[in-house]
Amino acid sequence: MTIAIEEKRTILTFDRDYGELIFKKEYKPEQGVIYLRLNKFKADQPGKIIERMVLEQSLDFTRALTVVEITGIRQRKY
Repeated sequence: MTIAIEEKRTILTFDRDYGELIFKKEYKPEQGVIYLRLNKFKADQPGKIIERMVLEQSLDFTRALTVVEITGIRQRKY
């Protein structure tokens, strides 16, 4: 998390603990965190989801926790 903040990088993760780090521990990566909340998936599915999100350009990941599920995407700004 510290490296992502210092280098202004977006974090892609399958780890649900990032919400706690952001909202309780006050870590605020400027470029955001994308949490892939996927239980069962094919090996290429996460990459395809991220690619589609970036190409659509409809989401702003800046200062946001973006939760990606099979049923949809939600964001919480911080």
